[in-house]
Amino acid sequence: MIADTAVLTVDLDAIAANWAALRERHGRDVAGVLKADAYGLGAPEVARRLAWEGCRHFFVAHLFEALAVVEAAPGASVAVLDGILPGEAPDFAEHGILPVLNDLGQVDAWRAEAVRRGHLLPAILHVDTGMHRLGLPPSEVAALASDPARLDGIDLRYVMTHLVAAEVPDDPANARQHAAFAAARARLPAVPVSLANSSGIFLGEDFASDLARPGAALYGINPTPGRPNPMRQAVRLDGRVLQVREIEAGATVGYNGIWTATRPSRIATVAVGYADGYLRGLSNRGTARFAGRPIPMAGRVSMDLTTFDITDLPQVGPGDMLTLIGDGQTPDDLALLAGTNGYEILTSLGQRYTRRYLGA
Repeated sequence: MIADTAVLTVDLDAIAANWAALRERHGRDVAGVLKADAYGLGAPEVARRLAWEGCRHFFVAHLFEALAVVEAAPGASVAVLDGILPGEAPDFAEHGILPVLNDLGQVDAWRAEAVRRGHLLPAILHVDTGMHRLGLPPSEVAALASDPARLDGIDLRYVMTHLVAAEVPDDPANARQHAAFAAARARLPAVPVSLANSSGIFLGEDFASDLARPGAALYGINPTPGRPNPMRQAVRLDGRVLQVREIEAGATVGYNGIWTATRPSRIATVAVGYADGYLRGLSNRGTARFAGRPIPMAGRVSMDLTTFDITDLPQVGPGDMLTLIGDGQTPDDLALLAGTNGYEILTSLGQRYTRRYLGA
């Protein structure tokens, strides 16, 4: 029997509860953003559960991601945020996947595919209001408004934009984008709109739209930084102790000896490292938990292993599991220690974990 060296537990009940809470707060339809394998947690499993709960709209980044979601949630609307790459239009149409059209070239390609097939094809139009990544800039919105026939053959389901700083409620970029989006919409066909992301749902009624697109909040990341997290935690990560070493005061642990024992110490080596997405930036900063008690890290996170000082927990031994995420240590907590955000913590989680799904 192969032992579980590390276990990633995903609470689908919590994800479903978060989706329901976001839908209630938004007061309108709410999609599920499943890009990056549902932020590292398993897009097919999350799609199946959210579809069972009544979610009928999903967003991913790439076409290959959409194909997995279509299979897991048949009949749902699945949209690809990155749009159509050259040559992909037939695959989108064949599988009933909605492209998010990000420029006039994509608009023209999708129209040409509709003409070739002889029927309307659904799509979402993305307007850039300040992110300056994807989406039609104002010049292309003006060109499309002056030549609306370019949309012939396209069943335009939504016009969308993406907020730059929704997690900072008083950032003036929010008001600027709201105004820019209103101006663009006035020049485009009168179809439903999609505006709010996870944090945008908490910006108030002005940012409500026909379809919100929460991602990180579904998985327990705080959409309101600096305030209590309204979301349920959905992730737990446990790593097994492989070995316990007793070392003398003055001995160092791990690469470059950045941790030095100030007393005779017991060091537990755990089978999780940066190859598993437990970030190297946590070195000498992270903590684990055992029976709810914090355990300080000792030294660097290495590729496959991380070491912890269990001197004050003599009951911990080889084979025990230490909790790296959960038990009062959220992805947001780890992100603060590593100098990143909770999104990176989740999406970095690797493929070597045994994955368990609660509520599947």
